[in-house]
Amino acid sequence: MPEKTGFTEDQLADFQECFLLFDKKGDSRIPAKQVGEVLRALGQNPTESEVKKLVQSTCQGKVDARVTFEQFLPMLQTVSSKQITDTVDDFVEGLRHFDKEGNGRISAVELRHLLVGLGEKMTEEEVEILIHGKEDAQGNINYEEFVRMVLAQ
Repeated sequence: MPEKTGFTEDQLADFQECFLLFDKKGDSRIPAKQVGEVLRALGQNPTESEVKKLVQSTCQGKVDARVTFEQFLPMLQTVSSKQITDTVDDFVEGLRHFDKEGNGRISAVELRHLLVGLGEKMTEEEVEILIHGKEDAQGNINYEEFVRMVLAQ
């Protein structure tokens, strides 16, 4: 089995152990709606959109579908083999559109709004943790430094 998946026996055992922690019925299956949580618990960082596509292709749109480890493994393989293609420059360029004065800074209020309201939405608490201590005296944030800090985590 490891040859087929590219994972070692130890990795597969760890993945299955984690997977089974989410099995609340004892049938060696997890609810399809928890696939993203299991992937994240295994150190992956798929978007909600990616998880939705993986689950839909596996469960054929069945409501309340449950997923076996054998069905889950290819999803994990897909997510773990995906290359991260976003670069610091891509994010900086996106934030530059909100830099009204062209000085490399955007207001912390506006950054909070973007992080909470757009794309992969974050909670207020998550945003506060990221932004805390990054504001200057005028309430602005150097967005290039911010992006580098976030991507380094």
